[in-house]
Amino acid sequence: MIERAAAGPLRRLVVLRHAKSARPEGVADHERPLAARGRRDAPAAGRALADMDCLPGLALCSTAVRARRTWELAAAQWGTPPPVRLDPRLYHADVPGLLDVIRETPAEVETLLLVGHNPGLEDLVLTLADDGLDNLLDRVRAKFPTSAIALLDWRGPAWRDLLPGGALLTSLTIPRGKR
Repeated sequence: MIERAAAGPLRRLVVLRHAKSARPEGVADHERPLAARGRRDAPAAGRALADMDCLPGLALCSTAVRARRTWELAAAQWGTPPPVRLDPRLYHADVPGLLDVIRETPAEVETLLLVGHNPGLEDLVLTLADDGLDNLLDRVRAKFPTSAIALLDWRGPAWRDLLPGGALLTSLTIPRGKR
């Protein structure tokens, strides 16, 4: 186990896997839309984040259609959505690539939302969390489904200081919209 840094403000990384996508024939992977279930679940994710009092200061989102639409539907649940940065590097990124993007976040942002894809997001959560409350790490290892929200808390002066094993997994939520 790696010791978490104690210096600096409490920071929260909110990891949101895009909602359930459709697979229409002849549509490139990057352009895949949300499925009906995804269109129900993405707003539920936004409501869940509001209920957890976990609205971000900045959102980083993959440029893939399914991720962008997840962001739009989730953010529509909040009075004033935070700024969003669409970043093509988040599309199918691995952990080192995700960390590169996260570490560019301005230090004044205390809560950062990352909207992207598996397996990168699941691997990121497992890489960053040296521990988790209850059985949360086991749940992530078992499955990080569409619309899953993982909350990782850590302390540090700036996002560039976030290291593997430096965070605590404090919550895992899988919001589902009603039919």
